[in-house]
Amino acid sequence: MAIDAQTVKKLRDACGAGMMECKMALTEAQGDMDEALKILRKKGMATADKKSARATNAGLVDYYIHPGAQVGVLIEVNCETDFVARNENFKAFVHDVAIHIAAASPLWVSREDVPADVVASEIEIYSAQAKTSGKPEAVIAKIAEGKLNKWYTDFVLLEQPFVKDPDKSIEDLRREIIAKIGENIEINRFVRFKVGEGVA
Repeated sequence: MAIDAQTVKKLRDACGAGMMECKMALTEAQGDMDEALKILRKKGMATADKKSARATNAGLVDYYIHPGAQVGVLIEVNCETDFVARNENFKAFVHDVAIHIAAASPLWVSREDVPADVVASEIEIYSAQAKTSGKPEAVIAKIAEGKLNKWYTDFVLLEQPFVKDPDKSIEDLRREIIAKIGENIEINRFVRFKVGEGVA
């Protein structure tokens, strides 16, 4: 089927992919905008996976102070080149993540950053809960694992639903910006301050 330029432009505005990529996705999706977006997202995820091993020695530090000056965030996000560090899309991504951290209070960037003793303690708690509720021994480990995965979405930045768009996780957002910009991007570290509380 013929795909008109206006539809291609509409898709490009929605996702930031190149004109030819948008046209090919729309052709594959037979003109269905939602399906074309899904196709482009899948391709973007594959691109992000390929780039994830590349070194990130450039980047920027950004901050966000919530209105009322009671909560503040300092964040470092790395990319491969200074050119990308100056890119407006990259800067917007970094700032969005800082805003998200202020709102969602994550404790770690990724699940690999969570100390082993914290993970062990959570599993122990969830296993004990499953046992006291009379669940069979065979399913207790699965229940504990499921609850641990839910716990990760509460406290691990990359796994949290993005506050501006809860249908996406911060990891989804990171992969999208990698696909759009074409460089590996890593959230390196952050610190969140709240008046009257310790640093998180």
